[in-house]
Amino acid sequence: MSVFAEFVPPPECPVFEPSWEDFSDPLGFINKIRPIAEKTGICKIRPPEDWQPPFACDVRNFRFTPRIQRLNELEALTRVKLNFLDQIAKFWELQGSKIRFPHVERKILDLYRLSKIVSSEGGFETVCKEKRWSKVSSRMGYPSGRGTGSLLRSHYERILYPYELFQSGATLTVSGPDVARDFLLFHLSMPFCFVSGYPATRENKEPKGLKIFDASPKMVGLEICFLSVTVLLIPASVLQIDLYFCLVCGRGDEEDRLLLCDGCDDSYHTFCLIPPLQDVPKGDWRCPKCVAEECSKPREAFGFEQAGKEYSLQSFGEMADQFKSDYFNMPVHMVPTELVEKEFWRLVSSIEEDVIVEYGADISSKEVGSGFPVRDGKRRLLGDEEEYANSGWNLNNMPVLEQSVLTHINVDISGMKVPWLYVGMCFSSFCWHIEDHWSYSINFLHWGEPKTWYGVPASAAEQLEAVMKKLAPELFDSQPDLLHQLVTIMNPNVLMEHGVPVYRTNQCAGEFVVTFPRAYHSGFNQGYNFAEAVNFCTADWLPMGRQCVAHYRRLHRYCVFSHEELLCKMAADPESLDVELATSVFKEMGETMEEETKLRQAGVLSSEQEVFELLPDDERQCYKCKTTCFLSALTCSCSPDRLVCLHHAADLCDCPHGNKCLRYRYDLEEFPAMLYGVKTRAQSYDTWSKRVTEALSADQKNKKDLIELKVLLEDAEDRKYPEKTLFRRLREMVKEAETCSSVAQLLCNRTKLTVDELKAFVDQLYRLPCIISQARQVKELLEKVEEFHERAQAALSDEMPDSSKLQALLDLGSGLDVELPELPRLKQELQQARWLDEVRVTLAEPHRFTLELMKRLIDSGVGLAPHHAVEKAMAELQEILTVSERWEDKARACLQARPPHSLVTLESIVIEARNIPAYLPNILALREALQKAKDWTVKVEAIQSGSSYAYLEQLESLLARGRSIPVRLDPLAHVESQVAAARAWRERTGRTFLKKNSTYTLLQVGCLGTVKSKRKRVKELMEKERGGFDPDALSDLEECPEEVRDPSTVVAAYKSKEQKEVESIHSLRAANLAKMAMADRIEEVKFCLCRKTASGFMLQCELCKDWFHGACVPLPKTGSQKKLGMSLQSNSKDSKFLCPLCQRSRRPRLETILSLLVSLQKLPVRLPEGEALQCLTERAMSWQVGDQARQALATDELSSALAKLSVLSQRMVEQAAREKTEKIINAELIPILTTFPISDISTPKKQPRKTPLVPRSLEPPVLELSPQAKAQLEELMMLGDLLEVSLDETQHIWRILQATHPPSEERFLQVMEVGAKRQQPRQRLSERAWTKGRTRRSWTFPPSTTGPEPRTPMMRTLCVHPRTARGPAKTR
Repeated sequence: MSVFAEFVPPPECPVFEPSWEDFSDPLGFINKIRPIAEKTGICKIRPPEDWQPPFACDVRNFRFTPRIQRLNELEALTRVKLNFLDQIAKFWELQGSKIRFPHVERKILDLYRLSKIVSSEGGFETVCKEKRWSKVSSRMGYPSGRGTGSLLRSHYERILYPYELFQSGATLTVSGPDVARDFLLFHLSMPFCFVSGYPATRENKEPKGLKIFDASPKMVGLEICFLSVTVLLIPASVLQIDLYFCLVCGRGDEEDRLLLCDGCDDSYHTFCLIPPLQDVPKGDWRCPKCVAEECSKPREAFGFEQAGKEYSLQSFGEMADQFKSDYFNMPVHMVPTELVEKEFWRLVSSIEEDVIVEYGADISSKEVGSGFPVRDGKRRLLGDEEEYANSGWNLNNMPVLEQSVLTHINVDISGMKVPWLYVGMCFSSFCWHIEDHWSYSINFLHWGEPKTWYGVPASAAEQLEAVMKKLAPELFDSQPDLLHQLVTIMNPNVLMEHGVPVYRTNQCAGEFVVTFPRAYHSGFNQGYNFAEAVNFCTADWLPMGRQCVAHYRRLHRYCVFSHEELLCKMAADPESLDVELATSVFKEMGETMEEETKLRQAGVLSSEQEVFELLPDDERQCYKCKTTCFLSALTCSCSPDRLVCLHHAADLCDCPHGNKCLRYRYDLEEFPAMLYGVKTRAQSYDTWSKRVTEALSADQKNKKDLIELKVLLEDAEDRKYPEKTLFRRLREMVKEAETCSSVAQLLCNRTKLTVDELKAFVDQLYRLPCIISQARQVKELLEKVEEFHERAQAALSDEMPDSSKLQALLDLGSGLDVELPELPRLKQELQQARWLDEVRVTLAEPHRFTLELMKRLIDSGVGLAPHHAVEKAMAELQEILTVSERWEDKARACLQARPPHSLVTLESIVIEARNIPAYLPNILALREALQKAKDWTVKVEAIQSGSSYAYLEQLESLLARGRSIPVRLDPLAHVESQVAAARAWRERTGRTFLKKNSTYTLLQVGCLGTVKSKRKRVKELMEKERGGFDPDALSDLEECPEEVRDPSTVVAAYKSKEQKEVESIHSLRAANLAKMAMADRIEEVKFCLCRKTASGFMLQCELCKDWFHGACVPLPKTGSQKKLGMSLQSNSKDSKFLCPLCQRSRRPRLETILSLLVSLQKLPVRLPEGEALQCLTERAMSWQVGDQARQALATDELSSALAKLSVLSQRMVEQAAREKTEKIINAELIPILTTFPISDISTPKKQPRKTPLVPRSLEPPVLELSPQAKAQLEELMMLGDLLEVSLDETQHIWRILQATHPPSEERFLQVMEVGAKRQQPRQRLSERAWTKGRTRRSWTFPPSTTGPEPRTPMMRTLCVHPRTARGPAKTR
């Protein structure tokens, strides 16, 4: 059991995290960190985070057989204890006893420690004589005062003392009875009996948990139990001579005490043995001679057994995780590494607990594949595997890198050049060892739980060996090269207690651990993981490698390869060597050749050259030291199959030197040539370094060009010179110079630097050990920058910033392409200057200095940096803004005031705000309103004081303008009253003249534009039907006299229009009457408002003589709105038809118009409608009087005609009364006639009623007039119909003309009938048909087959049967 209660972790080794640049050169980086890392023996390297090589092993086919490790057999001290207990158990077993561990203070007694302590105190006899057992008990760690010392003496005397006597050889040198007697007397003098023994049947009270580790005779009990043995008893009476006698005393008596050896048949008395035996052993017994012979047999070398089961990665991982989880009773990932570490060292130091683990170690990657991607042609590399396959940190590549010595070994050395794989589980360990040939090693943990490492630097390697030999000499006695077998560990705390420096680290997945030459290292796995390791050697290893071969020679250990062969092979090709390696090879070759030269001076006569590299290694190994020979070897004819190295020439044979033969690889004369090539290669570096040193230390005048430095650097890279300080400095200088050159070029190409950077860059350029072509340009740039700095400081110190000056500086600074610190401040000052300039310009132009502009200037000024000029301008702007806003609000209030303010008030406000230097819209609006008010007042006064009244339109315009002016205007109310009166008169006149829903205005009714709406129709008709008539002469009728302002001019214009209207109506009547002559192509003639052909019931206008469809125009009004026959008996004026284009108004009577004119005279306003009405009245009165209408009617001829018409009218009234009476009588007789059969009553057919102006017995013409009178009446009738006034004279003339109207349409109708029959031969005409209009009923009579249809003298109708009638004909 270990004396260390708890494990104390050693200090941590250094951890390195290389940059990508350092990481790109693996051996260079390791050489860089070597001065630090070799002090601890091991170090850890964390690659950059992005470096994560993929795991390339074929997991499915990966199979391996692990090693079995018993943890308490690994530790050196624990194994020594176990070996000691094995010897004790074997000793007592050979003597027929079975040993058991005794207990002291409830703990198993550590017999090995007890033996060591007693031995250190002088031995058993000395401790007993000097009574030091209490001290022994105290050193064993037991409490004092409990008699533990006596108990320890008893156990020592019973178990260990006989074994010590046996080891001392006392049992073999005893002869004669005196020795046995003395031994008995000595022990009888002791206070305790020597052989007390426990009964064999005594109950075993050891802990039930204690187990036997294996079948070997180790600690198997706590007592010495005597087993049954065969005792040979020979009676004296049988044999006269003793057949068996004791070899000690020589007597054969006391045969019951005579023991016979089961091995050699020698006999010994029990009391003659040392120590004597009280009883005969019950088992097999061996004599002291046989015991000594058996115990002196050499022990087997300790090693690990191979497991009997083969694992895959998955099955091993499941087993490993299950073991760790069960052992710690928690998930594997939750077990702390500190806990695992302490438990590991507790277990390996304990002989009570036996924990067995398995470790998949030393698995060759050549057989199962490497964990790194490899270019082996077995599978195609995917993705980034190509990159990792070429990486120097790939353990398959590192041993054969250019800087590695192993790359010059052609064969693949498994474990050194070919990586080994390690699959670990919890507690599986690797013991203290150094690498073969004391080489470097590197281990990469691909995945899994951490691996704990312990390392001892090379400087303490011998110290570690000495401590382990001191603490466990028994192990080294049997195995001198024990530390090379990787089977022994020792607690780091024990080593540190003895002064050995130990360092530790936890290697996690994705991390490297590097061990340095002759650095002892060991460790264990925290859990299931997968690692890969390989060796490599650099130039600094060569001296260590030569020392290692000498060390192997002393240990008689085999070499992995020949160090001499490796040196000579590198020396044979010096150009392939790195310069640093060449230097080391040159040095090593010199020492090796010096030693070889001394060894060959042994006086051997014969010699021959031997190509040793062609021989297998086992055929050229030294017979004595097992070293692989290369430069030379010694053979003898007496033993041709045996050779030795020159160091062991005496051990070959006893033959004289003259009989021996020297076999050599190179003659001594060849060595200088080899050394010269290596020396030249090594010295080339010195020459190069001298040139580089001169170039780097040259003064300003002797500086070299950058190209020369690049040549030196390329030469060093091509020759593979070592990465020493000078090389690195040259590379840095070249790199710095290239960077400076690039920066200088960029500066020339407009790339910005700060001023400090530019100054530093210029200094750097002139400090470089070479010449840069752009240095002069960069210096000139710096001079411009300094000049700009001076000008900028002067500009920034001005009291008032000058924008032009600042802008020029900014332009200059921007062109320098340097980050100038003055530029931001210059930009700031320029903003301030521009703002101040804008303020000055704005204040100089008040007409564009608006409130918005003020606010914008103030807002932009707030964002500027503080400056006294800016602050002053801001104060001025703020004051102007405050005053302006106050006056603007006041002006706005005045503009919006109800009722408005007077002119005087507003004018005073405008005068006061006149001096404000700003554009104030409300003040300007107020000023404009004042000016408008003044202008309006002047105009109104001019109108009121003028010689003539103003037109209504002028007053309305003045009124609208006055109302829009926000000023109180005194004449406005008077103008409003005048306009209101004029509008009222116009409305009254409109109601008098205009029809309901009429589309005409008063001016259109009153002006002489009667035929304006008919112009297009006349033009179209004349062009198609007459061809020669040009109605453009009517265009002047469209002019309206509204724009004429002078009364005389207005009257003249009306007279002119009147004459043109008469001429136009004559032309229009002639054109419409001409349609009557176009019977042969009646279907092409257009009529009516719709400008379509004749169809259905049609009416003829009495003024324009055009025909209109009954459905397109309103029918003439009848007096009673009854049947047509009855209506014709009423006033004849109701039956007169004028088309809507000829009769546009209600045509009031002249008396009504005169009253309107009287009211118009009272208005102080001129109206175009009034003037038109006045002209109309004058025209009507002129027609009535001036045109001799009354005079014509007053002639005898017309007076008699009127009288006659009066008589006829009286008759018609009487006839109408009689017809009405007959109708009433017939209506009363109908009920009586219904009692008689219908066939007996003859009902006369109702004939269509005619429309006579005179009684039915009279036929027109009723009156006869002279052609001159009739023509005069028709002309008067036409002029009267043109008037929009109702006159009695027009009615009288109408009645006379109707009474004298002949049936002039008969010829036209006949033509129409013939034309209708020609165009419609298949059409059947009904006897009698009539058509009903939309709103009023009118009757049409088809032409009679017996004669012409009688026509109504008052309403002329045109009856046709067109192909497209508007409605179906009805037949009665």
